[in-house]
Amino acid sequence: MDKGPGGAAIRAWKPPVPGIREVLHARFTDHAYPPHTHDTWTLFIVDDGAIRYDLARRPRGAHVAMVGLLPPHVVHDGRPGVPDGYRKRVLYLETSLLPERLVGPAVDRSEIRVSGLRREISQLHDRLGCHDDALEAETRLELVAERIRAALGEPAVGQVAEPGDRLADRVRAHLDAHLFEPITLAAAAEHVGSPTTLVALAFTDAFGIPPHRYLLGRRLDAARDRILRGQPLADVAAEVGFVDQAHLTRRFRQFLGITPGRFARSQA
Repeated sequence: MDKGPGGAAIRAWKPPVPGIREVLHARFTDHAYPPHTHDTWTLFIVDDGAIRYDLARRPRGAHVAMVGLLPPHVVHDGRPGVPDGYRKRVLYLETSLLPERLVGPAVDRSEIRVSGLRREISQLHDRLGCHDDALEAETRLELVAERIRAALGEPAVGQVAEPGDRLADRVRAHLDAHLFEPITLAAAAEHVGSPTTLVALAFTDAFGIPPHRYLLGRRLDAARDRILRGQPLADVAAEVGFVDQAHLTRRFRQFLGITPGRFARSQA
């Protein structure tokens, strides 16, 4: 994090995930935001301390057990709620993900009380911290957004004319056709002509794993085959869709419990 005066420390970036304008991780000791607005939604969790803020002239607060959501175009401020300040993680979300018709309900209840949602948002931030986890982050974002929309009274995403299993099969065929290429959930949804959230839900219901885990498994299978044929690890990583050898190593170790190098030497 970049550290500034007054005990402030900030890290901000723009991830390659549709629907997210900005990610912000910040620690503030005594900084107070003046009244302001955004043209995006502000989805935040507090990791330490507490925040006090006014939203549409109504006093609010947030602490470590909560999920906070500030709607676009509504005036709010922010200040430490305890003497030691606070640490927070924020997603600035486009209105294409959460429609503006939900602004009214969000003003009425800026704390989103959904079981497990805070943990899911925290895991989403973990994925956003790694460029090579973009597809997983995109999938997690769609599911988080669906839960928020439901909490604010939005009807569940509509079903398509075809059965969910058939939709899932078409999505899988699209993933298989682009197995080693950069791919997004939005592109898969556009290909099959269904909402992105519905694609994620239908695939997970049909196969028991989300699209990003399916794609990862297929890529690791292809990597193992090439490693056992003696290809250099850097070439393997590039061929089967990993960002680089370090990305391959991290995912390989998570899946199989050993590094690709040790796996290659196991033949001896």
